Amino acid sequence: MREDFLHYLWKHKKFRLSPLKTEQGETVVVSSVGQHNLNSGPDFFNAQIKIGEQLWAGNVEIHVKSSDWYLHNHEQDPAYDNVILHVVWNHDTEIFRKDNSIIPTLVLKHVVSQETVTGYNTLFSKGNKWINCENDFASVSDFDLSHWLERLYFERLERKSKIIHKLLEETKNDWEAVLFIMLAKNYGLKVNGEAFLSMAQSVEYSVVRKSQTHEIALEALFFGQAGLLEKDIQNSYYQNLVKEYRFLKQKFGLTNQSVLPVQYFRLRPLNFPTIRLSQLAGLYVTHKTLFSKVIEIDNVEEYYELFKVATSEFWKTHYTFDKESKPSAKVLTKSFIDLLLINTVLPLKFCYAKAQGKEVDEEVLRIASEIKSEKNSIVEAFNNLKKLSQSSFQSQALIQLKTEYCDKNKCLTCSIGNKLIVKNIG
Repeated sequence: MREDFLHYLWKHKKFRLSPLKTEQGETVVVSSVGQHNLNSGPDFFNAQIKIGEQLWAGNVEIHVKSSDWYLHNHEQDPAYDNVILHVVWNHDTEIFRKDNSIIPTLVLKHVVSQETVTGYNTLFSKGNKWINCENDFASVSDFDLSHWLERLYFERLERKSKIIHKLLEETKNDWEAVLFIMLAKNYGLKVNGEAFLSMAQSVEYSVVRKSQTHEIALEALFFGQAGLLEKDIQNSYYQNLVKEYRFLKQKFGLTNQSVLPVQYFRLRPLNFPTIRLSQLAGLYVTHKTLFSKVIEIDNVEEYYELFKVATSEFWKTHYTFDKESKPSAKVLTKSFIDLLLINTVLPLKFCYAKAQGKEVDEEVLRIASEIKSEKNSIVEAFNNLKKLSQSSFQSQALIQLKTEYCDKNKCLTCSIGNKLIVKNIG
């Protein structure tokens, strides 16, 4: 028996309401179960319960066993002084207030049907299932799924907003700097994301701003900070980068000791750190006020144009500094830009609007709905249960569902889980 299931039973009154009696023999009439508390303190606030002839207003605490009260040291916590009813599955000891009066105890297992318990156990008998509700997921209506996925999408945006708020604190509320740091990380994808992030955080954004008037200067800054200018390579482009980086390093007192090394292993050439850093430099050379443009744009096609930036001339015939290759433009693909929109632009747009007291939920949701669904193991597995994900709004919502609900067994706080539990246990 799990405590969160007892919370569910109490919150939704999934037990026989009459007659109810405490273990001390007094009748119980539940007028209000109270407000579910998801933070520290008693489990339900401001309940209204008639016990015997007395109507009480106060808090309710729920445990699997009565003795859990002492296991959790509630007797020493003033926050529990106003508990009017102790709701448990098994009663194994009396619980007392500070004045030595007994706190009334209601035992749920006496008033919950066996069908309810069996239905709950069936849902949570995971076995080899990918998610608890795997066998019933497809039966949930499209209407219910659509509403829940929308809520999950914004939950995921809120989660990403925490990272943005942290970066804002570190940059003293410089939104342009936060955009640069987040873009740098996402230009590195999974393999070089942390390395690119450490590179971006190793230099003040004011240095980027002062260097973006000259392509060679900005490339030298990025390559140098990333530790890519430390070899003895004799071509003129590389030597110019080294010379420019030495100048910038001395002028701005730069250091890259905290920057993580970039990786090439198992990367497609188009994702080599040299190519991605040149593309990032090209973006900032092309757009001097990138943040304002990112905020102003309200459709996907304009974003595709904004980020449609190629490498510098040298990289059209190279993937590394020392080996020439067949000529190619090496412009960001739409699928790569989609990742930038999903992981950087839309979270930042959402967070900035909130900070300005504006509402952009509909706009953000519309743009996310125009971006193709991500392709990963989570999305694929959900689509195998029921074809759901056609856009990034849905794929992001499904990732949130799997990582924050399914993996953590939070079926009782999941809209899908709740509907299936109602279906299973009545």
